[in-house]
Amino acid sequence: MTKTKSDRKQSELRSKCRLARANMTVAAREKASARICDVVTRSGYFRRSRVVGCYLSTDEEVDTCAIIQRALTMGKQIFAPVLGKNGSMRFRDLGADSRLSLNQFGLMEPQAGKFVDPHHLDIIITPLVAFDSSGNRIGMGGGYFDRCFAFLQGRKIWLHPKLIGVAFDCQRVDSITPNPWDIGLYRVITETT
Repeated sequence: MTKTKSDRKQSELRSKCRLARANMTVAAREKASARICDVVTRSGYFRRSRVVGCYLSTDEEVDTCAIIQRALTMGKQIFAPVLGKNGSMRFRDLGADSRLSLNQFGLMEPQAGKFVDPHHLDIIITPLVAFDSSGNRIGMGGGYFDRCFAFLQGRKIWLHPKLIGVAFDCQRVDSITPNPWDIGLYRVITETT
C-alpha cells in the first residue's frame, strides 16, 4: 500500500509532536496535567455528565488520574477503552477497585466489568498526539477512536457524546488535513486553555 501525501504529512506531524511531548520535563508534564484536569473537571459538560469515558494515560500523555478520581467522587459512571481484535474498541466499567492489565500495546485496561455502548457516553476524554484549532486530531495511527465513534461522522451539532481531547500545548500544529473517516473533537483542552 502506497502512502499518500496526506499520510506522510500526518506521519511527520505525529513524529514531531511525540518528540515535543517526550522532551517535556516530568515536572512540566505534571504541572500541565494538573491544570488540564482542573479545566476539564470544572467545565459544564463534565459537571453535567453522568457517564464518562476516559483513557488511562501512559507516562508521556496528559495524566488523567485526577479526572477519573473526580468523576468517581462525584458519583459518575466511568468507563475506560479496551482494545479488541480487528481494530475494535469498547468501553469497560472502571471503578476504584478495578484490576488493570497491560494490553498488546502496553496500555492499561480494566480486566473485568460491564461494557457500555459508546452512544450512551456523555463525554469521552480522548488521547491525541497532535491537534489543530479546528478540532482535528492525529492519534497513534491505529484508528480505534475513529472506528468506535464513526456514528458521529458529519455531525454538525454536538449533543451526545462529546469527544474532549486533552493535550499539552506543544502538541498543537497549524493545521491537519483530516482523512474522510477521521472524527473531529468537540473541544481540546491544554494547559493554556
